[in-house]
Amino acid sequence: MIVRRFLLWARTASPGDRAEAVSALARAYLYGDLAPADRRDAETALTAMLDDPSPLVRRALAEAVANAPEAPRHLVVALASDQSGIAALVLARSPLLTDADLVDCAALGDDFVQTAIALRPRLSSAVSAALAEIACPQAVEELLGNPGAGLASSTFARIHERLGEEPAIREALLARADCPVDVRQTIAVAVAARLERFVVGCGWLSAERGARVVREAREKTTVALSAGPQADALRLVAHLRRSGQLTPAMILRAILSRAMPFAEAAFADLAEMPAKRVVALLHDPRGAGFPALYRRAKLPPALLPAFEAALSALREPEGDRASGGAQLSRRMVERVLSACATLPAEEAGKLLVLLRRYEVEAAREEAREASRAMAEDAALDVALAHVERGIVEAIRSRRLGVAA
Repeated sequence: MIVRRFLLWARTASPGDRAEAVSALARAYLYGDLAPADRRDAETALTAMLDDPSPLVRRALAEAVANAPEAPRHLVVALASDQSGIAALVLARSPLLTDADLVDCAALGDDFVQTAIALRPRLSSAVSAALAEIACPQAVEELLGNPGAGLASSTFARIHERLGEEPAIREALLARADCPVDVRQTIAVAVAARLERFVVGCGWLSAERGARVVREAREKTTVALSAGPQADALRLVAHLRRSGQLTPAMILRAILSRAMPFAEAAFADLAEMPAKRVVALLHDPRGAGFPALYRRAKLPPALLPAFEAALSALREPEGDRASGGAQLSRRMVERVLSACATLPAEEAGKLLVLLRRYEVEAAREEAREASRAMAEDAALDVALAHVERGIVEAIRSRRLGVAA
């Protein structure tokens, strides 16, 4: 009887009063102790209020049922198709909406609706993939920033393919710990290409020099990305080979940087051999099986002495161990240069030029680290001297005070 009087009263009440009454009725339905008949009448009344012409009323209804798992599902689904400001309330929170509901609303909704879906506390990989395919940049950025969103590897790749030109999207992709290494490398390559166009367009570097600087920076970044788990290195190498980026120079750089997971994955992929067998051959103290592995990988014969010298230096127990990622080992580069100095000029020309550039790079990196360490030592000495003077002055002041 009370619910029926409510429906009669609602015909003439103001929108604000109706909104308050609908909110109260929804709470009574969800959390009150209603008799079965009254509960059925309340559900009927709430469903009828979906047709209320005032957005205030429908918004109050959406706010009341947004978080409730006991709300009538048809009510939530209807509100999810309402105006954006109303639909977003249930789309962002309701546990009753299925993946199919969310995908359908994302496809039909505007940017506000898509963003609300992207902000849900939990998102399946299927809904995330749909948003990656159709959502606006703002919604995709929120999706990437949502720790509760499950994203498949293909979803990351699709986001970069669609929206990789957006700086905010690139930053959000890189901020995700689960972003695949091949997508990270693709982003690095794209950014490097844009930087190359910019510096060459400004006339700061010639086209040839700009291409070389960017290529070496790209190779350095790629090798550094392989420093994670072995699976990442295998995935990265497969991506590089598919995209035509895997070069002998990059593999040699990896060995000279002690980034052996990358080198091992590269030889395993190129030679089509089990990874364990490749690791054994690369780390064999005698190096007897490496030439056969090298030939099977179909790498340039002229570079074989450089690879053998690099692996020989790698196997030595003594020497620098500071590198192991992106930084070249200066000692190893010098060993390779010495080993290749006696090669015929027609075979060693380009190789020696490459190795001398590596030598310069390694020397500069070494100098940067040494100068940073010296500056930190100097700062520590200054701080200790300042503290010492303060202690001496404090003791002197205390003695003068006691004497007085």
